[in-house]
Amino acid sequence: MAAPSASPAPSSSAFPLGRRTLLRGALAVGAGAAVGPVLLSGTASAYGWSRTLQQGATGADVTELQIRVAGWATSTAGHTRVAIDGDFGPGTATAVRLFQGAYGLGVDGIVGPATQAQLNALEQSDGSTAHFDWSEFTDRVSGTFDGGKVSASAAKENVRRLMYKLEALRKKLGNTPITVNSGFRSIAHNASVGGASDSMHLYGTAADLDVPGVANKTVYQKSETCGFSGLETYTEDHQHVDSRADLGRAWWWEDGTI
Repeated sequence: MAAPSASPAPSSSAFPLGRRTLLRGALAVGAGAAVGPVLLSGTASAYGWSRTLQQGATGADVTELQIRVAGWATSTAGHTRVAIDGDFGPGTATAVRLFQGAYGLGVDGIVGPATQAQLNALEQSDGSTAHFDWSEFTDRVSGTFDGGKVSASAAKENVRRLMYKLEALRKKLGNTPITVNSGFRSIAHNASVGGASDSMHLYGTAADLDVPGVANKTVYQKSETCGFSGLETYTEDHQHVDSRADLGRAWWWEDGTI
């Protein structure tokens, strides 16, 4: 469930649902403003990296890079996030190095062919990510991204960004599968379940998670390194994560830094 926060973002509308139908259609707690490339329904199997990227580079390809490495913001708990601003600065370089180390690549902070190939390996042909489906994040009642506090395309883009952070969290948990219990919610559905009036779920920038076999406290602690700016207490029956700071909201870690 979780507390408020949020603001818009771009995206596209109805991508095919599909791949992990055993995991019920889910929802996420939301915040997040979307910028950068928009994936259109039925397109995209790999981002078209056209150059090697390194510190000092700017542009739409840097924005896409930042979206994909945002979950590697830091190696230790702290209020650290990767700015999604198209400017390859020190924070982006740190995230790239952590990503490279986690995937057994040369750790140099330079995004060349090998790193780009690994980034693309995390993308599915419908624009979702390797271990998460759109159907896990759509509104549980309508099965769409309609009816929230932003357009369906903006909510879907926010969900895409969230997926990449969750890919990082999954990797840090030892490649342990993550179940998304709640993702995007329409205003009507959010009200029916007693969600906060400005819940991050309404923007597509949050998720309530269950990681079988892993304590919520451990999930919370790993989430502290993934750039999540909203974390609900780990004493609930799920772990809530969101990216409210991407929307200019204040950080909210209910149990503080642990």
